[in-house]
Amino acid sequence: MFGDSDVKLRSLTDTAGIFRRNDRDLLEDEMERIGIVFPQIFVAVFTGSVGEMANLRQFGFWLLNRGSFEDVPVEKPNEAGILIVIDPDSKVAAMTFGYLLDPFLEEQDTFDCLSRAHSYWLEGRYAEGLLKCLAQLRKLLKKRSRQARRNFEMYERKVATPLAVGDLVRKIREGNRPAESRSEEGREVER
Repeated sequence: MFGDSDVKLRSLTDTAGIFRRNDRDLLEDEMERIGIVFPQIFVAVFTGSVGEMANLRQFGFWLLNRGSFEDVPVEKPNEAGILIVIDPDSKVAAMTFGYLLDPFLEEQDTFDCLSRAHSYWLEGRYAEGLLKCLAQLRKLLKKRSRQARRNFEMYERKVATPLAVGDLVRKIREGNRPAESRSEEGREVER
């Protein structure tokens, strides 16, 4: 629906023009604070008109997967990103996060963060609302981090861990030895 090519953008992309220069500086500082406390993740914000046909959550999911964030270090994959999309024309906002954050964030969490900004956004005070949203997100991530330290099993990834994937790859490779080594094994069995 939105295309299959990568989209170059910055972590704060204000195509709707709703933030003043000072606002952008404050927002980038708060986004950077989250990145300092949690160096494995990044936060991005996109504002713009998505159109009547688009579901904002679908658009956010697509953009997080297709976004080439030029100011985010390569070591931080999009799977570890949190994207907030604001469409001021339709007065809708959505928060999407990469699958590496699945064990730590839920739909209710994104609702709680966005609801902190709701009243500000209704009044057109987008920067203030977004700062409240980001502050709530930072608090939530800190809380989940503490919980994960106490109860690691509860927050284990819901998909295969890298170790398990490595074991699987090793098993596949062991089963695919060169033909000559397999034939030598066959000869040993025949003897």
